[in-house]
Amino acid sequence: MALFSKPTARALAILDLLTSNPQEAFGLTEITRKLGLNKATCHAILTTMAHYGFLVQDQRSKAYRLGPNIVAAGNAAFALFPVLEYARPELETLAQKLGMGCGAAGRSGRNLVLLAHYGNSNPMLSPYQLGMRLPFMAPLGASFIAWSPAKQLEQWLEAGQHQLGRGIDEQLDQKLRISVIAIRARGFEVTLKTEAEETLFDDLTQLRGTWDIDALEQVTEKYQKSLLQSHYHLDRIDPGTRYPVCNITVPVFGYDQLPELMFSTGTITRDLSGQEILDIAEQLKAAAERARLSASRAYNRSQT
Repeated sequence: MALFSKPTARALAILDLLTSNPQEAFGLTEITRKLGLNKATCHAILTTMAHYGFLVQDQRSKAYRLGPNIVAAGNAAFALFPVLEYARPELETLAQKLGMGCGAAGRSGRNLVLLAHYGNSNPMLSPYQLGMRLPFMAPLGASFIAWSPAKQLEQWLEAGQHQLGRGIDEQLDQKLRISVIAIRARGFEVTLKTEAEETLFDDLTQLRGTWDIDALEQVTEKYQKSLLQSHYHLDRIDPGTRYPVCNITVPVFGYDQLPELMFSTGTITRDLSGQEILDIAEQLKAAAERARLSASRAYNRSQT
């Protein structure tokens, strides 16, 4: 079993709280309440992080916010997603044109991470905050896995079913493989609304008053398990039929010809016809390709 450091987890929980609420500052008492930490332990961590520039303390309110060293760390992490710089204006324009929320997600280890969001949802009110993580296992992240090596596909499938706590369900395995094949064949993913989304929204809303990383993981894992048992992917699209669409997602390819990001529409408030789905998907694909080409040109210029 991998080693686990509780002191490190506490420091990361503080960073997670502040990065998920970048417009706010938190005092010692509020942080200890939200994170369930011992006051003396929390004070020692905050003081150390402020000393090294990862946090800044307001001298009057004594509240803490993110410090300048986080900017440097963020810039270093940003370099891992060079296409994101060119994705932002595309997403903003697309959100205005479609009248829908549009976002970008990347993958980091075993998680999918929300990196940018534009459109209908108010980021200060919505429980879907930047930096939100979802488990990268079936059926989540299919737009990444559809273009990934076969070994990663098998790991994704196995990890997803493992969460259900039973052996491999061959019928479910076949259904997931068909969805992946359909996504790769047409170049985009369509997911349908399920009760799982409503439950996730409610669970995240309830957690806004506190900030417990373990609780967040439990909520998102429950969401993933529920999706496995739902009719989640739309594999065949009839232009004349209407569908209760949750998201439409396309891959954004990087230098290695593998997906680096996902562009996705959300906050879809009405059923869409198959033709509308196809039209939106084409606009998403065009935006993703423009972002890829812009990033590629910038890279080529930097090499000359």
